[in-house]
Amino acid sequence: MILQGWTYVSDAGLPLHRHFHHGSFAEQMLVPTENVTPIGDIERADAGRWCALSTLLVPYGGLVAGELRAGQTLVLNGATGGFGSAGVAVALAMGAGKVVATGRNREALDDLVRRFGPRVRAAHMSGDESDDRRRIGELAGGSIDCVLDLLPREASGSQVRAAALAVRPGGRVVLMGGVGRSGGDDLALPYPWLMRNDITVCGKYMYPRDAPTQVVRLVRAGLIDLSQFDVTEFGLDDVNEAVAHAAVNAGPLRHTVLRPDLI
Repeated sequence: MILQGWTYVSDAGLPLHRHFHHGSFAEQMLVPTENVTPIGDIERADAGRWCALSTLLVPYGGLVAGELRAGQTLVLNGATGGFGSAGVAVALAMGAGKVVATGRNREALDDLVRRFGPRVRAAHMSGDESDDRRRIGELAGGSIDCVLDLLPREASGSQVRAAALAVRPGGRVVLMGGVGRSGGDDLALPYPWLMRNDITVCGKYMYPRDAPTQVVRLVRAGLIDLSQFDVTEFGLDDVNEAVAHAAVNAGPLRHTVLRPDLI
């Protein structure tokens, strides 16, 4: 298992990683055929925005794993990051009745509400687990069907629990973030609570094979608006400037794109 041009998960994936070791900072890219999905005709001017697919696909995989249904309430834990903010757009496109978006950046949370409307509830997190869980519950205004955690590696287990333990009996918790990768305490969920409340906890890495086709359909149906993404484009010869720009302009619904066709 590899992320092409970036990393491999274990030594078992090293031979594949050595063969497909180049990334997409190029005019042409060698990829396994089974990892290519035609998306149909697009306008040349929109090519940069279509790069948002790579960000939209990850939370889509988590929402499918969490069996999100139309009208249900979702808590998106870590909604102010790249994947989290894209997850808000995907959840609404899939018919979520409410999305409680959590994060510490109040300005970014308010921007998500401004962009996506009243179905999004901004839950500013204080860092106190009990208070944060209470706030999530109040904003949900009823039972929470699913929690999708996309917190970064810098977050703590208590930040995950603040959302996870708010889910209703029979609810689902999907873990896709990076908590624990930088060390620190492992995630501890109470065994009796999980058992007595029929809670499903699912770890999810990336997304199913048919996900690109499904997300493209959401875009073409107008359910996901790619114009919500702020895209800055650079030509391939300006790759160093692009990397420097991305380093200081990262944020929710922001993309820096390399276009080999720009001169």
